[in-house]
Amino acid sequence: MKDLQDVSAISIQPLVRPQPLRRLLRGVWQGLERARTRRLLAQLDQRDLADLGLSHADRLSELEKPFWR
Repeated sequence: MKDLQDVSAISIQPLVRPQPLRRLLRGVWQGLERARTRRLLAQLDQRDLADLGLSHADRLSELEKPFWR
């Protein structure tokens, strides 16, 4: 019985979650995804744009945006 540990005195430490790092990585991932989809948009011809319901001006407007927006 002397070898038993008193577990009532042990406090459980909350897990430290790296929220700022997760937000940063999520933002980088989203920026890369936006850049990828804009590259694909730039490759579409007028017929493909019409199928999507987009005009040439809409495409140019989207392509001018920086990757973080």
